Amino acid sequence: MSHTTTVEIGGLITRTPGVCGGRPRIADTGVSVRRIAVWHKLGLAPEEIADRFGHLSLAQVHAALAYYHANRDAIEAELAAEEVEASRLQHEPTTAGRRA
Repeated sequence: MSHTTTVEIGGLITRTPGVCGGRPRIADTGVSVRRIAVWHKLGLAPEEIADRFGHLSLAQVHAALAYYHANRDAIEAELAAEEVEASRLQHEPTTAGRRA
């Protein structure tokens, strides 16, 4: 007799204050949906993403991608804002090494 375990896909993505900045992530991991989405946008197939992490299942990667596609506008806006902030910080004069 074969026993099959059913996984409810709604439990694969979670948010926890203080973990990944409260952003959606793969449950029981520190891997954010945004991180999976960025790798996917760089051309990595879901199988490649799962292989690179090693501890993620293909189902988890697909769940993250489904969440991304269902919430694309909000996630893309967060990524764009982060890129603007990174650019601003990169061009901001630094005070490191200066004496007062």
